[in-house]
Amino acid sequence: MSHEHLVDRLFEILISGDRNAARAFVAEANRQGISAESLISDIYWPTYEMIERLYRKDQMTAIAHNLSTRLLRVLVDQTAQRLNVAAPLGSSVFAVCGPNDPDELAAQMAVDLLEARGFTVSFAGGGIASDEILAQVQESRPDYLLLFASAPGDLPGIRSMIDQIREIGAVRKMRVVVGGGVFNRAQGLAEEIGAESWASSPRDLADVMLAPPVPRSVESVAQNSAKKRRAKAA
Repeated sequence: MSHEHLVDRLFEILISGDRNAARAFVAEANRQGISAESLISDIYWPTYEMIERLYRKDQMTAIAHNLSTRLLRVLVDQTAQRLNVAAPLGSSVFAVCGPNDPDELAAQMAVDLLEARGFTVSFAGGGIASDEILAQVQESRPDYLLLFASAPGDLPGIRSMIDQIREIGAVRKMRVVVGGGVFNRAQGLAEEIGAESWASSPRDLADVMLAPPVPRSVESVAQNSAKKRRAKAA
């Protein structure tokens, strides 16, 4: 059975809120030999994207949206326990996301798969002020700051925080990585705000983070920051 067909089946189960059918769906997927990583990457993630796309277009009721995202969160929690975890890479990640429950659901899939690849992850969820995030990364000094499934309303704070990280040299070796959420819906936004790396899905995220970062010249960073300061002053 194709992944597309499984996504369609799971979507119908989730919007009905049928918990027994959801458990039976996962049990059947396990019997078919679908791995936990594939369930999250190839079935849960595209189902989540379908739900969010329809909801943004007002093609799904609030009740169906809540039923589906809450039930999918349960399935993600249970499936994550079956992930095969690789040996530690020695790389630490501090992760945050947008303020809503669906944002946390998306980010949870991302951090679960990162942990399975050997990253050490601290996940703070959403609704955290950018100055608190900056203080945390200065204190814990992670190798990566991950902003996954951010909401449009988070962007001003994210821009300001990245500018401060660059200007004061906070945690010089730390890479800022973004993905999902508003970054998937606005082409070029990740580069515009100064992120080193970007991934559209949890499956791609680990590969992107393990790849060498795209160099950003000191001059381009300074010019970008100066441009933003002039715009604010205008």
